[in-house]
Amino acid sequence: MTAEARGIVAIIEPADGPAGALTAEVLGVARRLGNDLNEPVTAVVLGETVAEVGPLWEFGADKVIRVVHPLLAEFNLDAALGALEPLIRRENPNVVLMAHTFQGRALGPALAFRLQTGVATDCVDLRPGAGGGSLVLTRSILGGNFRAEVVIDTRPQIVTLRPKAFPPAEPTPGRTGTVEEFRPEPDPVRVRQEVRRRIQEAAAEGVRLEDARIVVAGGRGLGGPENWHLVEELASALGAAVGASRAVTDAGWVPTSLQIGLTGKTISPDLYIAVGISGAVQHMAGVSAAKTIVAINKDPDATIFRYARFGVVGDAKQILPALTREIKKALGKA
Repeated sequence: MTAEARGIVAIIEPADGPAGALTAEVLGVARRLGNDLNEPVTAVVLGETVAEVGPLWEFGADKVIRVVHPLLAEFNLDAALGALEPLIRRENPNVVLMAHTFQGRALGPALAFRLQTGVATDCVDLRPGAGGGSLVLTRSILGGNFRAEVVIDTRPQIVTLRPKAFPPAEPTPGRTGTVEEFRPEPDPVRVRQEVRRRIQEAAAEGVRLEDARIVVAGGRGLGGPENWHLVEELASALGAAVGASRAVTDAGWVPTSLQIGLTGKTISPDLYIAVGISGAVQHMAGVSAAKTIVAINKDPDATIFRYARFGVVGDAKQILPALTREIKKALGKA
């Protein structure tokens, strides 16, 4: 890529759609960068058919490019690379952004290799460097124990963003921009993958974990799966989502879809209640954006208390039933 690279490209998560939460987060970062660097923002949407674009303008895109091809009906890494490589070369952007999801984890490094440029994955912060141009990208490393700042000197700078680590864009109703279609011709020889079937995780009952304002999560300190109902009852009383530590999901108490942490989901609730969770850095990496953490643990030296605003030392099997009763009473649910 040449030294005249300019513009911010945001690659939209197809499964999230133009009005989804991840879309708002990625475009929020793109718009702020565009304002700081005085560069235009382009949203790129991959799909089999022409996609809706209105929300993308409202979230801050100046231009939307629909990338249309039958092979893009489902995420196919080879097909996506075949479509995006010529488009990015043509657009010659300064920065390419995408969410650090299953798609982004595969696409970001592979696209960087194709373009012979640098990539920073799972970024939790970024800012323009001295003199603009190159960004200072912050990554969480070594299981969340440290943070590293990375600068990419080549162009484009490819960045994957940790979900829930950045505030979403505030929509501007009525905002418009330009739109165009790009119809790639991926080399069939290079498309070695075939998507035969997509299995979608069943929708959870109640509040979705990633979007919840209140989350109650349980860990191994509960003693056993027979006590898990205590977490669910407290969550129900609060209208909260239920989460879990990796130890609990590995033990088979609950589905892995409830796992919070470095290898699970990243959440940013207003209130996070951790029950019987020790507070390992891998778990805390998934809740670092929580506004208030309440810890309930019988071990007074548990690491979780270092992060908690409020802490209760005691047996969760005794505390949770009493807490649930009082909450129901206070909310008129008793």
